[in-house]
Amino acid sequence: MARILTISLNPALDLGIRLPQLTLGTVNRTESTRLDAAGKGVNVARVLVALGHEVAVSGFLGAANDGPFVRAFADMNVEDAFLRVPGETRINAKVAEHDGRVTDINGPGLQVGAEEIRQLLDNLETRASEPEHRPDAVVIAGSLPPGVSADDLALLIERLQGHGLPVWVDTSGPALQRAIEARPTAVKPNEQELAQWAGEALDSEPARLRAARRLHAAGIDEAVISAGGEGVLWVSRRGAWLATPPEMTVTSTVGAGDTLVAGMLHGVLAGLAPERALQLATALSAESVRHVGVGDPTAADFDDLQQRTRVRRLDDTAGEHP
Repeated sequence: MARILTISLNPALDLGIRLPQLTLGTVNRTESTRLDAAGKGVNVARVLVALGHEVAVSGFLGAANDGPFVRAFADMNVEDAFLRVPGETRINAKVAEHDGRVTDINGPGLQVGAEEIRQLLDNLETRASEPEHRPDAVVIAGSLPPGVSADDLALLIERLQGHGLPVWVDTSGPALQRAIEARPTAVKPNEQELAQWAGEALDSEPARLRAARRLHAAGIDEAVISAGGEGVLWVSRRGAWLATPPEMTVTSTVGAGDTLVAGMLHGVLAGLAPERALQLATALSAESVRHVGVGDPTAADFDDLQQRTRVRRLDDTAGEHP
């Protein structure tokens, strides 16, 4: 399988809280709690390892509380290439209720300085230049910490692509806007994030398809749009495709988007047929929502979930199959 580098510029320790219903202003009793080393890039790495890839993880970690990450990376069997910076990595609380509603309470993250940004860029460029460490693809996922600007993200994308590396990006807000201008290989906005970029409401399949086509035409080779139960839209040189996931009882949507990114990258790198790649990634993302955490490709019923995931080609004008 492939060698992949994931980058989490603003990772977190995720405090997952499950309870029947969150009632504001009162004492709430939890059913379960868990503290996980997380961050979107770390979550992507978990799925990629489960799919059989060799993975290294990088970004910024607080030196004062990196213990949970060190243990998690050892358990995941990934290479730890994070740059340590002074301070503590943030803790994010994610409150999941029985009806599937998830309330995120996220901290801003570590303050990162210009010298630390430069050092990370140098480290990553060195890795890209060394045959024994050079990845087959890079995933940059998550928000930006204080001190790291959208222009810094664009520079990171450009530097990595300058080494001939495919770069997949999953972020939001101004960071997404600037990332698109840098023309990474792939981006994965949800429908709200795509609407912000497109400047119009995307409340129908035709509207989402038009915006995805615009994104592809803007220089994004793999435009992947997640729309929850409405499915996953993929526009690339392979055509325009839509996958509809099976109906699932939703426990938590945290990690579903990260799972989708990993599944799509896996399908592309493995050279799967477009329908098969999108079916696998969408089914794996659907598998993740029925429990806390990312999707599990070893789930006993995963083959059944894939069979129940419907994929159709929307037209034949975006390009031909590879």
